[in-house]
Amino acid sequence: MVGKTIGDLKKGDTASFSKTISEADIYLFAGVTGDFNPAHIDEQYAKGTFFKTRIAHGSLLAGFISTVMGTMLPGPGTVYVRQELNFLAPAHIGDTVTAVAEVLELDQTKNRAHLRTFCRNQDGVVLVDGLAIVSPPKAPKKK
Repeated sequence: MVGKTIGDLKKGDTASFSKTISEADIYLFAGVTGDFNPAHIDEQYAKGTFFKTRIAHGSLLAGFISTVMGTMLPGPGTVYVRQELNFLAPAHIGDTVTAVAEVLELDQTKNRAHLRTFCRNQDGVVLVDGLAIVSPPKAPKKK
């Protein structure tokens, strides 16, 4: 299965992925990455922080954006070139986060797509905002 090629994409194309964050997601992400920051895994510690409760890892949300790129837009075969992110608000256990990618610009000669990327919660609050450059898959070679 191959995703959309540069020729298949058009400005304004969008795709999204939604997931409700569970406590298990936070512990699994910590285990995979080694990021055991107590702001994510220790409620007693987190009560004393600015957020007053545990928050999800920002990179977990970035991973949701990667899901959109790698499975939907452009899709399988896409290679990340660059991702810039601004973390604007936290995600908490129980929040449903929707990651969105929108095609802003296409460079046919370099096979690059420029996309706006962001994550919002169930209340529409933008948690993460950014820009990505990806290399969409090339069309399969004809035999």
